[in-house]
Amino acid sequence: MSTGIRKLHSKGCPGQDGGRCRCGAGWEASVYFAREGRKVRKTFPRKAEAESWRDDAKVAANRGALRPNSDTRRLADALTDHVEGMRRGMVRPKGRAAYKPNTVRSYERAVAVIASTFGALRVTDVRRRDVQALVDELLAESAAPASVANILNPLQAFYRRAIDRDEIAHNPTERIDLPAGGLARPTRIAAAAEAAELIDALAEEDRALWATAFYAGLRRGELQALRWCDVDLGASTIAVERSWDQYEGPLDPKSRASRRRVPLLAVLRDYLDEHKLATGRDSEDLVFGRSAAEPFAPITIGKRSRRAWKKANLEPITLHECRHTFASLLIDSGANPKAIQTYMGHSKIQTTFDTYGHLMPGSHDEVRARMDAYLGTSSQDSGDRSPN
Repeated sequence: MSTGIRKLHSKGCPGQDGGRCRCGAGWEASVYFAREGRKVRKTFPRKAEAESWRDDAKVAANRGALRPNSDTRRLADALTDHVEGMRRGMVRPKGRAAYKPNTVRSYERAVAVIASTFGALRVTDVRRRDVQALVDELLAESAAPASVANILNPLQAFYRRAIDRDEIAHNPTERIDLPAGGLARPTRIAAAAEAAELIDALAEEDRALWATAFYAGLRRGELQALRWCDVDLGASTIAVERSWDQYEGPLDPKSRASRRRVPLLAVLRDYLDEHKLATGRDSEDLVFGRSAAEPFAPITIGKRSRRAWKKANLEPITLHECRHTFASLLIDSGANPKAIQTYMGHSKIQTTFDTYGHLMPGSHDEVRARMDAYLGTSSQDSGDRSPN
């Protein structure tokens, strides 16, 4: 396959200005499509635009497809259909049965942003430069890289699925230049003594909930869905078997790794024992619900707790920050990264390292000191074994 970029000259061309030919002739990009047996050419005012088009065209050429694609819908309509398919279970993520309701809702919000920019284009007319322009515009408006990545998610999922099913030949969401935001590091982590103070400052009815967040690291939805049958006081474990969605009710955990068993620490057992006696609940009853069947309201719990902490002159904390605190306590106790991954319910250990790696022991000075000590000892041992 022959491809190329050629500058188009006019007589007496004065050269380039910022990548644009001053004579206005521009640049020509060409790609040879072997299957169709012909070369396709297109001109652009800037070299960068010609190169971008050529990259996209080469992908289509490698897939052997210049033929018209079957999907002639507007992108906005196609994405709306895609999200509706997710909601009905007809469109699902690879290796999983269905998308979570919260994911569907977040995709729906992102589609509204995409539709307002280049949603009027046909699915097969969207180019990488269109997607990149949206990214650049959002970043220029001070959107966080992680937020921009979330907006791109439904677009990327749609095109990946269409490519996999040979419905289109070209994916305009590949190789998008987006700053690597990574996973946000926790900004609020309570020390062990502080966690105890925060719990003790609360009303008795709220202490077990916050203690479970601190000492078991469950997500908010997992706390809302926790039943007494999931708490095994005899085996000292908490089984995370489901989560809670504010619109859909109880759901399976967000991933296979989220279904897990967390050790029931002795400090937490005391709070749960008292809470069980106070509520009189058991079996399928919710541990922390407003009633045995209704989950607690996070907003109400948050407001009530902040009032108590303000009165005690303590810095407030959120349920999610309590989860970070649990991870920190695991690290401080010497738990290995694989155990931390399991107890936190992370699908990949890289998520654990990205989020909590900076808390783990192993600073440059510490590593250097350990290596110096190890190598010094090894060298001494080697010298002892050397012949006289």
